[in-house]
Amino acid sequence: MPTANLSYWEHQSFFGPADVAIIGAGLVGLTAALYLKQRRPTWRVVVLERGALPSGASTKNAGFACFGSISELIEQEKRGDLQAVVTARCEGLARLRELVGDAALDYQPVGGYELFRDEEAALAAECRDKIDYFNQLLAPVVGHARTFRDASAETKRFGFGGVSTLLKNEHEGSLDAGRMMRALLARTWAADVPVLTNCAVEAVETAATSQRLRLANGATIEASRVLLATNAFATELLPELAVTPGRGQILVTEPLPDVSLSGTFHYDHGYAYFRQLPDHRILLGGGRNLDFAAEATAAPGLTPSVQTYLENLLHTVVLPGRQPRIDFRWSGVMGFGPALAPIIDWVRPDVLAAVRCNGMGVAMGAGTGWQAAGMLAPA
Repeated sequence: MPTANLSYWEHQSFFGPADVAIIGAGLVGLTAALYLKQRRPTWRVVVLERGALPSGASTKNAGFACFGSISELIEQEKRGDLQAVVTARCEGLARLRELVGDAALDYQPVGGYELFRDEEAALAAECRDKIDYFNQLLAPVVGHARTFRDASAETKRFGFGGVSTLLKNEHEGSLDAGRMMRALLARTWAADVPVLTNCAVEAVETAATSQRLRLANGATIEASRVLLATNAFATELLPELAVTPGRGQILVTEPLPDVSLSGTFHYDHGYAYFRQLPDHRILLGGGRNLDFAAEATAAPGLTPSVQTYLENLLHTVVLPGRQPRIDFRWSGVMGFGPALAPIIDWVRPDVLAAVRCNGMGVAMGAGTGWQAAGMLAPA
């Protein structure tokens, strides 16, 4: 749609000058828009999304409202202030639940389990020995004296194959990623913020008194400030950012009414994860660690090695001896970097980046959006 073909009405209501233009209609972009309108109700805010739906992981994630299994936390503690990182994740989840509401999210406080197979006895023992340590470390964060416990007595109830140890995080849960995004989109439009899909931004240029966004459809938008909230795709517009894409692959089975798996489940240092959906399907994802280099891509797609790994995990551990039909397969793209904290910073004059959630977008998204809104519209 070339610029010349835009009507007066379209210029006025959709492509006219904005106080803030947000690039990316995922979890960070939409929550930032909502928090911005709370702070500055009279501001004109517009959200630009290059896909028909958010193109990264916001509508393609597994729906885990989690902040870390013990094996993940052990590794992450080596990279920085773990208490601060988990605090950001917990606060982000709390903000998301407050902003959208548990009913709209279909949030279920089912807890999160970490599985250890029999041959992983040494890792299981190391993680079990850390239960008291992490409970003390995280007590001020989660507001409970006990976050983790040994739940190995429940292994028979789940019927997993070759699993001898289960450790449970009592304060994790699950949600419906599709319902989450529908609710956020509805709230954003209701806040008088247009969300323009199929509007890819090709460049952000500094003009005399504003930022000019050039769109692939030929249109341009002038904005006083810009928020880049494209996570894994951030370097397409700002190559200097330390963000590396990481593709996550997922499969979903046919409905299995005779299976009952209440909880969210993590395996292999969190690189594999599964849960049962409300219609009794099993969702299983992960395997990025099989070949980090191959999965460090922003391109959607499936690979035989990862899909075979997921199917083997399904047939031998999750549902031993069964081979249910696979009805859905897809991939989403996350943003990673050298630090666990996201990038929330001014990267150019009047251009703010809020990206790199390091695979914890559901936990970090709303908090990142809230921080970005505070920087765009300080008190």
